[in-house]
Amino acid sequence: MRQTRLTEAMRWDIFCSIVDNYGDIGVCWRLARQLAHEHGIKVRLWIDRPQIAAKLVQGLDPALASQEISGVEIRPWTAPFPQVDVADVVIEAFGCALPEPYLRAMQDARPVWVNLEYLSAEQWVDDFHARPSPHPQLGLTKHFFFPGFSPASGGLLREGRLLEARARFQQSPALQAAFWQSLGIMPQHAYTVSLFCYPHAPVDSLLDAMAEADKPVLCIIPHGPVADQAMRWLEERENQGGLRIATVPFLPQDRYDQLLWACDLNFVRGEDSWVRALWAGKPMIWQPYLQAEDAHLAKLEAFLQRYCQDSPSDLTVHIMAAHRAWNRYGFTSSAWQALLTALPGWQRQAQNYAQACAKETGLAAKLVIYCKKFF
Repeated sequence: MRQTRLTEAMRWDIFCSIVDNYGDIGVCWRLARQLAHEHGIKVRLWIDRPQIAAKLVQGLDPALASQEISGVEIRPWTAPFPQVDVADVVIEAFGCALPEPYLRAMQDARPVWVNLEYLSAEQWVDDFHARPSPHPQLGLTKHFFFPGFSPASGGLLREGRLLEARARFQQSPALQAAFWQSLGIMPQHAYTVSLFCYPHAPVDSLLDAMAEADKPVLCIIPHGPVADQAMRWLEERENQGGLRIATVPFLPQDRYDQLLWACDLNFVRGEDSWVRALWAGKPMIWQPYLQAEDAHLAKLEAFLQRYCQDSPSDLTVHIMAAHRAWNRYGFTSSAWQALLTALPGWQRQAQNYAQACAKETGLAAKLVIYCKKFF
């Protein structure tokens, strides 16, 4: 065991490589802030593409070699990597492969080394969570930490007072009106839908179904390829029926949470927005990251089994059908109309599911408890 006095603030390094989307930095930034704010940990977050991270991290200057935001020291992950002291705990987020100079320095420092894995609802996660893996050359042990939905997993990322903040917002017409006004949007008694998805999603089929429905819909899309696709759809369609499309800037995390809290239905993707939509307690449709041999569809089905485990059978049919339509063959007008009809019951189910998940210890707390046993 390491001989570190637990009366001192522990030092953690989190390494984040931004692959092709925002999920990696989204998770790492939320985790870093929570460790600093709620657990008194000195966190240093290393980011290999700070210019992308700046879209999510308010106030981040990609040109700076070091800066502190929300109690977290942020450093660019550059090559050559600078000579720095090794932290007490090293988080290798999503198998990003640590820089070689830092890895060599770990041989003398002997930190707790954790690989934070991607979230999955699959059954095998419980068996592999917290398993050690000795490095064949370095004499170090890497510990695999799996977020998940069961008590035997690493849990879900959730700030301590998140659900209270959500309740205050959702119970306050004034806060919601101010939020919509800040975006320059007036819902005007329409169903409000946020759309955050990968570009290969069947967006045109969804917009067609929305336009043909007998209920007005306001679809809110962040700037990017999907918003551009929606604008092309508008140009090519003479009649958009009761559908209005609003594009908004890419929102910082806290404001994106508010968008999820305010909408009637949220389309989300990947990991970070998926978990935040769960905590929003609103109906949601998840698009997992596309994988070879349709492995993402197995992840989707595993999640649906958990998400619908306490739902009435008729509601379960609608929830599963909507997810499968979005991730396989696209929406039809009748499928969209069935979804709208199911929304009131789905709203109750979503609230209950969020409350049930919140009874479990969150990911950050579980991670701290796990790491402290090595000191």
